[in-house]
Amino acid sequence: MQAFISIAERGSFRAAASHLNLSQTALSHRVRKLEESLGTPLFLRTTRQVSLTAAGTTLLPRARRIFEDLGSALDEVRVDVRAGEEQVSLGCLPTIAVHCMPAVIAAFAGRHPGVGVRIHDNSASEIADKVQSGEAEFGVTIVAANRWDLELKPVVKEPFVLVSHRSMPLAHATSLTWAQLQGEPLVRVSAETGNRILIDDALGARREALTWRYEVQRVVTAVGLVRSRIGYAIVPQLALDVVDAVDLVAIPLRSPAVSRTLGIITRKTVPLRPVTRDLLSLLSQALKRSVSPRRDE
Repeated sequence: MQAFISIAERGSFRAAASHLNLSQTALSHRVRKLEESLGTPLFLRTTRQVSLTAAGTTLLPRARRIFEDLGSALDEVRVDVRAGEEQVSLGCLPTIAVHCMPAVIAAFAGRHPGVGVRIHDNSASEIADKVQSGEAEFGVTIVAANRWDLELKPVVKEPFVLVSHRSMPLAHATSLTWAQLQGEPLVRVSAETGNRILIDDALGARREALTWRYEVQRVVTAVGLVRSRIGYAIVPQLALDVVDAVDLVAIPLRSPAVSRTLGIITRKTVPLRPVTRDLLSLLSQALKRSVSPRRDE
């Protein structure tokens, strides 16, 4: 097709062959194959000039459009590739995004000043969806049932704690059992979240003995209600670190001690770019530094 366009535009096999860096024999062979596949000649050849047949006249504008569209498509791919090389995309739980990512991105920017970072701070299921679709190159999320095409690597265990306002009765306890929370007004997060599922599974039937007076969608909202002194909340340890916690305290819980395992998810068949691996390494190190060892019974 390229040979056909070049001959039609230059009116000469010799000029077209020179433009395409082909021999005239090779060029003629290509045109002949095209004409055979169409079942009709495309050029009228004389000793002095080459002109288009009716079929060639019909084909030429359409062939040009095909090559224009192809050129545009290739340009778009090049732009996308360059943009991808200049940006790393990841999925991240909101508490981790607020607590760890500012320092991590600052360190990353020092190493890769020309590379941007796009953070999808979503729920655990949404993070898995974005990694699975390729919208995020990797995700930092709760380790749970994994999907067949994703690889999950645990990084750190983060305990759940009871958050209390300093003026409330339980604020001075060094640790608490879940039985000691009976009768106390508690705030819990929605059943749609991974945190709620972990707590419910760990407590089993015992959760029904607790007074879950308030329910919210986000951990940060739960901490906000505690600040108003209307109740206590059970949240991951990092949740208290992402708010102004001067008037709040975190109390370890036992019998049972409940924690969530945070890990990295990636696509099994897609290797990470070196720049992405560097960001992942910085984030993994930050997670390990941020979460104190779990207090077992």
